[in-house]
Amino acid sequence: MNRITLENFRCFREEQTARMAPLTLLVGENSIGKTSFLALIRALWDARRDRAPDFKKDPYDLGSFDEIAHHRGGRGGRADAFSAGFDLAQEGEKGAVTRFRITFKKKGTVPIPVKRCIADESNHIRIECRLREDQSWEVLFGTPKGVWRHEPGHPLIDDDRIFGRRDRHHLKVVKGSRLPSDSDWERIAQVFRSPFNKELYASAPLRSKPRRTYDPSHTKRDPVGGHIPMYLARVHFEREKTWRRLKKELEDFGRESGLFDEISIRPLGKKQSEPFQLRIRKYGSKSKGPRRNLIDVGYGVSQALPVVTELLRDDAPPMFLLQQPEVHLHPSAQAALGSLFCRIAGPKRQLVVETHSDHLLDRVRMDVRDGAAALKPADVSILYFERGDLDVRIHSLRLDEQGNVRGAPPSYRAFFMEETRRSLGL
Repeated sequence: MNRITLENFRCFREEQTARMAPLTLLVGENSIGKTSFLALIRALWDARRDRAPDFKKDPYDLGSFDEIAHHRGGRGGRADAFSAGFDLAQEGEKGAVTRFRITFKKKGTVPIPVKRCIADESNHIRIECRLREDQSWEVLFGTPKGVWRHEPGHPLIDDDRIFGRRDRHHLKVVKGSRLPSDSDWERIAQVFRSPFNKELYASAPLRSKPRRTYDPSHTKRDPVGGHIPMYLARVHFEREKTWRRLKKELEDFGRESGLFDEISIRPLGKKQSEPFQLRIRKYGSKSKGPRRNLIDVGYGVSQALPVVTELLRDDAPPMFLLQQPEVHLHPSAQAALGSLFCRIAGPKRQLVVETHSDHLLDRVRMDVRDGAAALKPADVSILYFERGDLDVRIHSLRLDEQGNVRGAPPSYRAFFMEETRRSLGL
């Protein structure tokens, strides 16, 4: 995603656009809309996958329509609809962008999509889906050669049904003199089909508590990272080569952050199906020290491990939404997370991180400045959320080659510098 657009969503009233990058950092006061912004990204992701967005799905719970649609206060009342969307750069076509927009209205107590638009700007293709009263979708296809209507007469938009070989001949011509050619129809189909064929990963601000022993079970991802010990054990037992790589990368981060030097799995039986322990080792100056149970080494390791492991998995998703990954970490470990983000983020993996850590942010700035990772200044976006009277404004800030933040409003500098000035007695 290159840009996010939103209007009348939660605390965001006027239409505004936020610049996204391979690494996007969300900063600002508490209760100012950062978590709502993350929830919106997931809703857009699901909507583009032709799934009904769930604004109450863990780790986010935005409530009903009345809690989500912006309330102007006084006579302004509550908006009767809210809308959002994103721009997506097309692979292999420089400057080519696909735009996706969706509008939600109220049905009962929940928001439901009533209009979706997908547009290929470079080829002037536009697809508009409208929800009819009978809950079926009417689909309009537009190109420079004409406009056609498709009325599937069923509740869901079905790619295969709409773009079947015979279905093109059942279109109704709205503008133009003929049906689209086979090549035009295939180009329209390519725009319509979703590129998001994988789930994204969204983490909760607090991860699961460590346990003294674990029983092997499913490894389905969950927002609090409760699946991570089981995932590590499965890789340890079943995929030796992958375990060696993952173990090394985890230990590299552990040493850089000062959290641990070694991680290991201890089976408590002879079978893989029997309980196990996750153990951590911290080296001393003259000896390696004892291996300790995860539950006996403090919360820092257990809170960081789920996020770090998810980022380093060989089957990691293309999008991460991370809430306060620095929780329970000391300053140097927070900074190490910033360096890890710089190494992970790139064209194939996008990280959106809500953070309150100056140490994490400063490390990102310094790593970009020093060329410590492949990330360039343009690959980082800092979204600063500024509170207004009854709404919030998102400022899209950039880094220059020296790692300096550019385009920041006065309140941003005050937000980060007030305590520093106070400590210096200025």
